[in-house]
Amino acid sequence: MSSYRPEAPPNTTKTRTVFTIDNFSSTSKLAENIGSTNTINEKDELYNPFDERNVEHPNSDAGALLHLLKSSLGTGILAMPMAFTYGGFTFSIIGTLITGLICTHCVHILVKSSHDLCKRAKRPSLTFAETAEVAFEYGPLGVRKLASFARIFVNTALVLTYFGGNSVYVYFISKSTQEVVQYYKGDEKTFVLEVYMVLLLIVLIPLCQIRVLKWLVPFSGVANVLMFGAITITLYYLFKDGVTSPNERPQVGPITDWPLFFCTVIFAMEGIGVIMPVENSMRNPQRFLGCPGILNISMSIVLSLYTLMGIFGYLKYGTIKEPITSEIPIDEVPGQMARIFIAVAITFTYALQYFVPMDIIWSSMKQSIPKSYRNIAQISMRSLAVIATVVIAAVVNNLESLIGLVGAICFSILGLMVPCIVEIVTCWDAKAFGIGYWKLIKDIIILLFAMMTLVSGSYSSIENLINPGNPETLANRYFVWT
Repeated sequence: MSSYRPEAPPNTTKTRTVFTIDNFSSTSKLAENIGSTNTINEKDELYNPFDERNVEHPNSDAGALLHLLKSSLGTGILAMPMAFTYGGFTFSIIGTLITGLICTHCVHILVKSSHDLCKRAKRPSLTFAETAEVAFEYGPLGVRKLASFARIFVNTALVLTYFGGNSVYVYFISKSTQEVVQYYKGDEKTFVLEVYMVLLLIVLIPLCQIRVLKWLVPFSGVANVLMFGAITITLYYLFKDGVTSPNERPQVGPITDWPLFFCTVIFAMEGIGVIMPVENSMRNPQRFLGCPGILNISMSIVLSLYTLMGIFGYLKYGTIKEPITSEIPIDEVPGQMARIFIAVAITFTYALQYFVPMDIIWSSMKQSIPKSYRNIAQISMRSLAVIATVVIAAVVNNLESLIGLVGAICFSILGLMVPCIVEIVTCWDAKAFGIGYWKLIKDIIILLFAMMTLVSGSYSSIENLINPGNPETLANRYFVWT
């Protein structure tokens, strides 16, 4: 996108924002008139983006909280004991808390940067990708030419991230359903897991045709209730008959397993792609940040639950490489209910997460499709995309590797790297790094942590995937690895 024109005044025309699915896209035109400095001046401060928003289907504070909980409180909580297996007891507690605080902070700086950039660009709201684009567009002269690339990069990363995340959801849903069905049929070899994944299309394809975020609030509410129900049942079994003493578990896991620990925790807690759409859809967006704030409330709940599930799941069962519900007795009704609750809750969560990649893809292609064919084209696109996530889950069919790859590659880039880079570029000319450049130093440390997770986590996950000793991967069934 374009260029630096200091002679032209900023565009202060009031913009009407209608929040439908289109608010997830990054197709809105940036302000054409860019000032000569990145610094927020008095004129910028007079512009209040919240006053300029006119959302057609606004979310209440409760609705926003439900969406944030649902975006983060998903399959990841069931994998937390698996993460503790990699990290050991003491290391995992400390690592989970630190990682949770880092993830929350990165969301905070992304939203704060977006608010500052809205003032500079005189825009009522910005999507995730637009925030990255405007940051570079209004950043130092040397990086402004990267603005379009930043938008395309974030959009591409979002699509890949949520396709990978939804593939993990397909695995969880299918696995939970398979365990219940096989118990009642009495024959564990009746259906392989891939059959359940294919049958799941009957539910997912119609559900993913919903195109307005507000209409999914009831589904998020039901999903939260079911997930809390499943967690309650799981905790019942964790405390039933007591747990092993922490002294009997390794306090620190092998250093070679640390990358998988961080990948799993990052995957579990991140919901970065849903943040900007939810914030942009709020009736009172000024309540999103701050203390207590919608963000802090939701992440406090998520971090507490994840830490507790990891601690007691690890103390109870020790080394596990599957969702913790797989350890719950299937021959008891509560154990069956927990699996059913999880399957339904994750199905609804799938639909919420599906919004992000679908709108990005649709926004990039709808202009080339005649209006009379757009509805059928979008239905077809959404259906094919659901099928794609099922194919990914069926081909990989390895929970450790799938979670590790999505956490290492996708969420470490989107959830950690991009927010830090956006803040650095946003603050650069404004000289807003604080005393001793503490913001810059802090962002560099987070970037190094994210890079370490990206490289080491990806290597560990890929090595685990192609390990010939792992009989669960589809590749190992049909190919010989050398």
